[in-house]
Amino acid sequence: MTRIVSALSEIASDYDALFVDLWGCVHDGVKAYPEAVAALQEYRKGGGTVVLLTNSPRTRHEVEKQLKVFGAPEDCWDTIATSGDSARSAMFQGTVGHKVYFIGTEAEQHFFEPLNILENPESVEIFPIEEAEGIVCTGPFDPMADLSVLRPQLLLGKTNGLKLLCANPDIVVDRGEVREWCAGAVAQLYTEMGGESLYFGKPHPPIYDLARLRLAATGADVPPSRVLAIGDGIRTDILGALGEGIDSLFITGGLAAEETRTTDQPDPEALEAYITEQELTPTFAIGKLR
Repeated sequence: MTRIVSALSEIASDYDALFVDLWGCVHDGVKAYPEAVAALQEYRKGGGTVVLLTNSPRTRHEVEKQLKVFGAPEDCWDTIATSGDSARSAMFQGTVGHKVYFIGTEAEQHFFEPLNILENPESVEIFPIEEAEGIVCTGPFDPMADLSVLRPQLLLGKTNGLKLLCANPDIVVDRGEVREWCAGAVAQLYTEMGGESLYFGKPHPPIYDLARLRLAATGADVPPSRVLAIGDGIRTDILGALGEGIDSLFITGGLAAEETRTTDQPDPEALEAYITEQELTPTFAIGKLR
């Protein structure tokens, strides 16, 4: 049964490292949550290591820039692992070919910048869908538009047997008070249409492999039993943690705030009904990271 806790400090001593989701936990896509920042700062002061584990399609360096803009100081984390970096590594190994059709915003073009960690990266260039060997998706062209506008391109991609590389498995995120579609929704639509989608963020293993590498690079040697995953996505953060055999802290005031009737804390009965419906049981739950 999921235990509702009042603060991270209540369970912090049981864990040497945290895998922390960003959107909905540390910030809302506009600004950082002061209580969450303070909780992570306090955890690090106690000797713990914080890995920010995000399904952002951006590189970790771009995420660092975002965090500064949002007001999240560098002393609340140690390192960052993004689904974008995990997906870029696969792309530059030729997973979806050399000529790719790109679905994403102009601001996400940095996804195609050279990746220096590979010894012999493959060349990858953007082509029209008619000439492409694969599809790379960092998110819809317009995150507010109905996804049906992408059906013509996706249908041609499916007909031509193209694989779609999904750089962000999230279906939606809340930017402030506005809900937006993510790359995971495009990949889901493509799969429903009969295409093949490849995922590299939570809850899929590649991003956890990257997180462990980034954790080890900090000098920390932490067994799975001493890692706690924190996130507001039941089908990403919590499912991923269960798949990796690590404990989890479910932030109910994010994507599932309505279903769990969360104000300051989740309603116990609503939380139990929600996790029963999802058939996924987090170790702990809290309204907001604090």
